[in-house]
Amino acid sequence: MINVYLDDIRSCPQGFVVARSAEACSLLLAEMDVNLLSLDFELGLGEPNGMAVVRSMIVSGKYPKQIFVHSSSHMGRAQMVHELRAANPVGVIIHDGPMPASVLEEAAAGKSHNA
Repeated sequence: MINVYLDDIRSCPQGFVVARSAEACSLLLAEMDVNLLSLDFELGLGEPNGMAVVRSMIVSGKYPKQIFVHSSSHMGRAQMVHELRAANPVGVIIHDGPMPASVLEEAAAGKSHNA
């Protein structure tokens, strides 16, 4: 099981696989079992944004165990969280905001975080 960090600019935290595009992130989600997913909204001018990943998860029904929406775009973050919560995926924990230090430390140590 892997942890995935979607962001086109920020450094990838230790213990995560980075996805620099919505397409790369959706592919990882489709092909791998994902424990933690951290989403950004803005992924470059003219590029699909984090909402494309959210919609891909909703259509496929394949979700990670936990989703953190770390985007600094308040509108984008609110839209993604709203869509995810409206989909109400069973057993998935959705966090409106970035991962706390404890989650990052556990991921870096290779431990599975339980909310």
